[in-house]
Amino acid sequence: HKWLHGAAEEEAEHAAELAAVADASVDLAAFEADKIKGAIRTDFVLSAEIIVIALGTVAGTAFSKQVTVVSLIAIIMTVGVYGLVAGIVKLDDLGLHLMLKKGKSIYRQCQRKIGNGLLMFAPKLMRFLSVAGTAAMFLVGGSIIGHGIPALHHLAEPLKEISFMLPMLLDAAVGIAVGAICVGLFTLVSKFLPKKAH
Repeated sequence: HKWLHGAAEEEAEHAAELAAVADASVDLAAFEADKIKGAIRTDFVLSAEIIVIALGTVAGTAFSKQVTVVSLIAIIMTVGVYGLVAGIVKLDDLGLHLMLKKGKSIYRQCQRKIGNGLLMFAPKLMRFLSVAGTAAMFLVGGSIIGHGIPALHHLAEPLKEISFMLPMLLDAAVGIAVGAICVGLFTLVSKFLPKKAH
């Protein structure tokens, strides 16, 4: 994204977002719907990757054990990981809530300072998580694909003896290559599809 989209394009997108927020006629819930759809797609891909990994670890066991393991992982991931994600998403709301506390006591002043700190920290955390999450998807996706292709799987085995980082770099390369092919195919197909009416 950084290489293919210039600063002018990003500034124009940011200006459009600010204009939408300032315009009272714009339904902000509908405006955010596209962002939410993107987050749901990302969560779906990560969930699918986790389930595939879980199934791979118990592939040779009885069906009842496979169901139990996958069900437990699904519950843990839903409550633990997505609960944590929900908390991170609401971090700025918590910061604003603390900043709006009234009063001159030291306790209230501390609350406002903590709230201000959370509001400053939340965007940086989200930016870091977007990069780390994308990298994780490439690594995990590349690993799943690599395990499904015998030649790549056998190539990764001797690399472990040299360094534990080399198989991860191979997984990343496979994930990026497959991702690039998918983006290329999606872009090509979308050019031939009819445009949605706005």
